[in-house]
Amino acid sequence: MTGRKQPALSDATRGRLLFGGDYNPEQWPEEVWHEDVRLMKDAGVNSVTLGVFSWSKLEPEPGAREFGWLDTLMDLMHENGIGVVLATPTSSPPPWMGRLHPDTLPVTEDGRTEWWGGRQHFSHSSATYRRYAAAITEDLAARYGGHPALTMWHINNEYCTFDYGDEAAAAFRRWLREKYGTLDALNQAWGTAFWSQGYDCWDGILPPRLPHYMRNPGQVLDFRRFTSDMLLECYTAERDIVRRHTPHTPVTSNFMPLWVGQDAWRWAEEEDVVSVDIYPDPRDPLGAQNGALVQDMTRSQARGPWMLMEQAAGPVNWRGVNHPKPRGLNRLWSLQAVARGADAVCYFQWRQSRQGAEKFHSGMVSHAGAEGRTYQEVKQLGADLARIAPQVTGRHITANVAVLHDWNAWWAGAQDGRPSSRVEYPDVLRAWHQALWQAHLTCDFAHPEHDLTPYSVVVVPQLYALTDAAIDNLLAFARGGGTLVCGFLTGVADEDDRVRPGGMDARLRELFGIRTLHEWWPLDAGETVACEGFHGTLWSEEIEPADPDHTACYKGGELDGMPAVLRKGRAWYVSTLPEPEALRELLARIAGDAGVRPVLDGLPEQVEAVLRGEVLFVLNHGREPVTVEVPGTHQDLLTGTAVTDRVTLGRYGAAVLRP
Repeated sequence: MTGRKQPALSDATRGRLLFGGDYNPEQWPEEVWHEDVRLMKDAGVNSVTLGVFSWSKLEPEPGAREFGWLDTLMDLMHENGIGVVLATPTSSPPPWMGRLHPDTLPVTEDGRTEWWGGRQHFSHSSATYRRYAAAITEDLAARYGGHPALTMWHINNEYCTFDYGDEAAAAFRRWLREKYGTLDALNQAWGTAFWSQGYDCWDGILPPRLPHYMRNPGQVLDFRRFTSDMLLECYTAERDIVRRHTPHTPVTSNFMPLWVGQDAWRWAEEEDVVSVDIYPDPRDPLGAQNGALVQDMTRSQARGPWMLMEQAAGPVNWRGVNHPKPRGLNRLWSLQAVARGADAVCYFQWRQSRQGAEKFHSGMVSHAGAEGRTYQEVKQLGADLARIAPQVTGRHITANVAVLHDWNAWWAGAQDGRPSSRVEYPDVLRAWHQALWQAHLTCDFAHPEHDLTPYSVVVVPQLYALTDAAIDNLLAFARGGGTLVCGFLTGVADEDDRVRPGGMDARLRELFGIRTLHEWWPLDAGETVACEGFHGTLWSEEIEPADPDHTACYKGGELDGMPAVLRKGRAWYVSTLPEPEALRELLARIAGDAGVRPVLDGLPEQVEAVLRGEVLFVLNHGREPVTVEVPGTHQDLLTGTAVTDRVTLGRYGAAVLRP
C-alpha cells in the first residue's frame, strides 16, 4: 500500500462541469484550428479530447514519431484555457501495422480476417499489437505528462473487439488453465460429457468457432469472460504506463452502453473515471428512458459522478434512417445526464467531418457552420452548464431502489438453445427500468453480490445464472426486511450454466413460495396471456405454489388458475412480463408499500424529476408545454428567477431548482 490517493473526475472538473468533445484537428488545415478555438470559447467549451484516431499521423511508419502538430495543439488549448483529455490512439492501428504484421488483425468466428480500412482492427491477444500500443503510449506519456493542458487520459476508444484467431486461441487456453487448473475441472464445468466433447489435452481447446450445430454454452460463456479480460488487459497495460508518468492524472476509457463483450462492473473498478457514450434515437418515444437507463447504470458503476464522453449534437450516421434532433432536445438530454450524475457533457465530435465514414455524423459545429442551429444550441447549453455547475458538480444522487444487473448472467442466458429466442436480456432489463422511470422512481443499478442494505426495494428483472454468494445476498436482503421483486428466468443456473435442480434454485423457490416449477411456457410474437387485471407478454410459467398467498393468476388456457404473480411476505415473483402500464403500476404499488415515493407527486406522464444533492431537475420530455406542481419557493438556476409552488415548462423545457 502506497497511501496514494486515487485520481478522480473531480481532479479534472475542479468545480466545473466539463463541456466539449472529441476534437480531430488533423482533418483540417491549421488555419481552421484558430477559428475552432474562437468558437469553442464562445460556446463555453472547457475540455477537448485529442488524438483518439491519430495513430497513423503520430507514427506514419514503424518507430517514427510526428509530435509537432500535437505540440502546437496542446499549447493552443492551454493558451485559451481549454483542458485536454489526451487519448492513446490504439483503437485504430495504422495500415502499415496490418500489412507488416498480419498477426495483429482479428479473425471472426468463421475464419475471416478483419482488415484495416475501418477501425478497431486489432487482436487483443496479439503480442505485436500490444508492443506497438505500449510504445506509442509510453512516448505520449513521456512527452505530454507534464503539459499544463493535460487534465485526463483517455485509453483507446470503445473497446469492442472479438478475436477467434490462433493467437487468441493460445491466450484462451492459458486463461482456461489459470481458471481451472486441470482438464477434469474444465470438462466438468463445460459439461463435455454431452455430445462426446471431453478434452484430453489443452491444445485441443479452441475458441467457439463456427460449428456444424450448436456451440457448447459453457465454452461460449467462458469465451465471453476471456474476451472481456483480454480487452481489460489491453486497457490496464496502457493505463499503468500513463499512470507511472502522471500518478495524479485520472484515466478513463469510454464504455458503449450495455455492450455484450465487456463486464463493465469489473472494468469500472479499474478506472479512475467511468465514462460512456449515449446515442438514443430522437424518434424513439422512449429515447429519454433509454438515456436514463444508461445514465443510472454508469453512475452506479462510478459510485458517483461520471463522464458523458460521447453523444450526438444532431443525427448519427449508422441507423437505417438518421433523424436530426428537434430544436431543444440536445439541451434537454444533456441536462438529463447532469441530473443523473454526469459531471462532464461531451460529444463526438467538435466539427463535423467533410470526409470519411462518419461525415454524416453530426458535430457541435455542423456542416452549416457557426450560423447553424446546432452550434447555436451548443452555445446555449454551454452557458446553461456554466450557470448550474457550482451547485451540482460533485453532488450525488440517493436512490432507494436498486435494479440488479450482471453481464455473466446475460452471457449465460444468451445461448443458442434457450427456451425462447424472443427473450433478449437487454429488452427485459429495459422493460423493468422503463416501468420504474415511468413511475418516476429514481433507481441505481447493482451487481447481485453488491451490498444491498442501502436500498428499500431491490428489483431483479432477470438473472438467469446466479452464484451461491449472489443468492445468499438476495436472501439476506429479503430476510433483513427489504422488498425483493424478481422476474422470470431468475436463478435457473449456477455460474457454470449448470441448471439447478427444480429449474430454479431451491432457496429462491422457498423464498417466493413456489413448490414446483413444472414448465416454462414461452409466448410467440404478438401472443399474450390473460392474467387477473392485466395481460402478460413474452413468457409464462406453470407454477404450483407452496403457499396460497399469490396476487394474480393466469386466466384461461393451459395455465388457468395458476399463479402469475406470487408474493410471500416482502418477496415477489413475476412469472411473465406484464404489459408496460401493468408493470409500472405493480412496481409503483410495491415501492409505495415499502415507503418509496417519487421526488414529486402527481407528475405529468412526460415529465421527469430527479434530485441531485439539493438541486431538483424538472424535465419535460413532451412537445407540449406543461405546468408542474413544485411545493415551496425555489430559484431556477437556468434563468435566475424565483419559482413558487409551480413551474411551467415549454416543449422540451427544463428547470433546475435550488431551494
